[in-house]
Amino acid sequence: MGKDTLFQLAQTIQDRRAATADKSYTKSLLDKGTKKCAEKFGEEAIEAIIAAVSEDDDALKGEMADVLFHLMVLMESRNIALDDVLQVLDNRMGLSGHDEKAGRMLEEKWGVTAVREIHLEKKLKRK
Repeated sequence: MGKDTLFQLAQTIQDRRAATADKSYTKSLLDKGTKKCAEKFGEEAIEAIIAAVSEDDDALKGEMADVLFHLMVLMESRNIALDDVLQVLDNRMGLSGHDEKAGRMLEEKWGVTAVREIHLEKKLKRK
């Protein structure tokens, strides 16, 4: 369960590329392109927001599952692997949200390499 489920889902979504659109909802989304996949992800995100403020936990869990699914379809439409996204999250572990956001702003201003070195130094000092 958990991480394994996400990897199984990512593989299923990838496998659906070989299906036909009349047999696979996922394939029909992928065939419509990234823009449609992004639109559907946004719709599901809005439904999750509505459920968060006006529905019970079971309804919210269902909407959150839809958000995860459509996020992963969007990732597949751009050929972005789950491992790559998880690596970004792993790299952010140990940084406060404020430090991470400040780092992104510095990267835009000064370049990625210098800022990553600063983040690495901060992470090492905390250990």
